[in-house]
Amino acid sequence: MNAEIITIGDEILIGQIVDTNSQFIGKELNKIGVSVYQITSIQDDEQHILNALKEAQERADIVILTGGLGPTKDDITKKTIAKYFNDAEFIEYPEVIAHIKELFSKINHPFKEIQRYQAQLPSKATLLMNNFGTAPGMWFYENNTVFVSLPGVPYEMKGLITNQVLPRIQKQFKLPFIIHKTIMTYGAGESTIAEIIEDFENNLPSFIKLAYLPSFGKVRLRLSAKGENKEVLEAALEKQLQELQELIPDIITGFDEGETIEKRIGTLLKQQGKTLSTAESLTGGKIASTIVSVAGSSAYYKGSFVTYSAALKQQLLSVSSKLIETHSVVSAQVAEVMAKNARKITETDYAIAVTGNAGPTADITDKSVGVVFIAIADKNGVEAHQFNFGQPREKVINRTVTKAFELLQQKISKK
Repeated sequence: MNAEIITIGDEILIGQIVDTNSQFIGKELNKIGVSVYQITSIQDDEQHILNALKEAQERADIVILTGGLGPTKDDITKKTIAKYFNDAEFIEYPEVIAHIKELFSKINHPFKEIQRYQAQLPSKATLLMNNFGTAPGMWFYENNTVFVSLPGVPYEMKGLITNQVLPRIQKQFKLPFIIHKTIMTYGAGESTIAEIIEDFENNLPSFIKLAYLPSFGKVRLRLSAKGENKEVLEAALEKQLQELQELIPDIITGFDEGETIEKRIGTLLKQQGKTLSTAESLTGGKIASTIVSVAGSSAYYKGSFVTYSAALKQQLLSVSSKLIETHSVVSAQVAEVMAKNARKITETDYAIAVTGNAGPTADITDKSVGVVFIAIADKNGVEAHQFNFGQPREKVINRTVTKAFELLQQKISKK
């Protein structure tokens, strides 16, 4: 089964919003054995939508659209889909009207006649009830192709995909198994890794593919197997994973089974009953925001000091002016004091501290742009590590966050 995802909206094309819907839909389809053939973003324009539908139908078994289902004049998806299917008749669903009125009553918002349009669907459509919003989804089956139209609001789309679309697809089609196994590596570029494992890659079974996914100082190696027998696929993948681990044991840092490193750290901390705090300079709170993006992080994360200036490092973390004068604000010594005192003040088991020069200028430090110090403190002391993440600024910040988590995970895992 091949699928195509079409996102509709000028706001995507002009960069006003990021298309996270396609990422979610692609991942969820893959889990049930559906391969995404193509992702297309188009304008809120009738002819563009008609062309995209026609082209997608020629390529895919399943076409999923998001966006353009609102009640206003700029939302034309519903009428355009009806035109594509030569469906001039619209049916009004009383249960949708009742649902909209109930939603509005909870926020003391009056029901207006413009909302009635939300409850009117083309006669060829099967209603997909949207329990989280006002615009229902639509399911069409035409010429052996499934068309699904969903609202563009992410949480509404996710609810419909999870509760209605995926179960319908699984019921309608006989699907293969698609299994992914991902190894995380650090310390070698993708070209270096490719050279080391060239023979391994050339001798992979035909139903297993290897992909290199480099980002911010790390490379993920994803092995993907596709077939009818799940047990056979899992056994073959396990054999290939063992071979891969024997070829590059020194650079493997773990396995990515759909969990982010910040989530794995949270799991480890909860299992050990430990707590964490952070002290940030160049990352400006990004480490903290990444940690608290994980549900339940309050069980182990106490808080952060964002000390962007030297003055705040002195005031909040008791970094002495003499230490800064002697070693500069970007130094192992300053990072160590930041981590040690953050842990002490917050009374946590672990603390991360980062200080560095993200650029574009070197400011008042004597360190070049890209130089970063990351310190991890625990009950046994504190240790700082120096890195040079190069340029540009965004790369330095993101690699600092990633590396800080890797260092913390290594330390926690040793306990």
